Amino acid sequence: MKDLAQRVMKGDPRAIARMITLAENASPEARECMKVLHSRSGNAHVIGITGVMGAGKSTLISELAREYRKRGKRVGIIAIDPTSPFSGGALLGDRIRMMELATDPDIFIRSMGTRGMLGGLTGAVYDVVEILDASGKDIVIVETVGVGQAEVDVIKIADTTLVVLVPGLGDSIQSIKAGIMEIADVYAVNKADRPGFERTMAEIESLVELIADRGEERTPIIPVIAKEGKGIPELADTIDAHRKKMEGTKEFTLHRRRRYEAELVEIIRKRLMKMIFDEDVFRDRVEDLIDMIMRKKKDPYSAADEILSQVLK
Repeated sequence: MKDLAQRVMKGDPRAIARMITLAENASPEARECMKVLHSRSGNAHVIGITGVMGAGKSTLISELAREYRKRGKRVGIIAIDPTSPFSGGALLGDRIRMMELATDPDIFIRSMGTRGMLGGLTGAVYDVVEILDASGKDIVIVETVGVGQAEVDVIKIADTTLVVLVPGLGDSIQSIKAGIMEIADVYAVNKADRPGFERTMAEIESLVELIADRGEERTPIIPVIAKEGKGIPELADTIDAHRKKMEGTKEFTLHRRRRYEAELVEIIRKRLMKMIFDEDVFRDRVEDLIDMIMRKKKDPYSAADEILSQVLK
């Protein structure tokens, strides 16, 4: 496992892929590797990208990755797709859409399913970001599943959060009310050649002015046409400027601290869930408690108290 960690730190794509698979599967071997990799992480600029479905996030990410490669940056992309609650599988469409980037040895793309986790992320995303960071990637882009108001967990892991919007997706004012609009460090209005672009820009500018009236700095709004590469250099400049402004500040330190706090909570959550539902001694008791809840002999809160009291012995 130490040999695998060393190969990851040298940027070996096969080792990176294997390490990510181990992390996704919560393999015990992954823990030892992650202990080694942690000391080499913390250098990459993590960019979280979210927005409604159909906003053109994948095209924008492809163009943004190309722009960063022109600037000599090594790029990691984590594209998260929703997992089916029925089959447990995920259509990893982003990997298909970004195939043309796969020939570049300095771009690593990994598609992942949410595996039932809410908030637009997957439980292993903290490990995967750290793996790509330790492998020498300068930029790590995390794309959420993009289903709307729930996609706010990306702020827990991203240094810069980019919210992608497009004109013509119904009532854009309703989108502005959604939770994702409150997490943006940068707005990108994609498909700027579409009808209704001016209205969408005006609405976002009104929102930004409203926030600025409360004493906060105005969030940049960058119009782009991703499929033509227009506005992408300006978008990259704005993202980089946000990182430079944040670096060395107390806010940046607090943000990184919150990321590690969220990662620690997620590790504890997974370990506890595995203990309760996978270990024989607990699994049988959980089944008995569910039967009792069904028969109204016990309520769910009392059942949870009983399980937790055994775990915390």
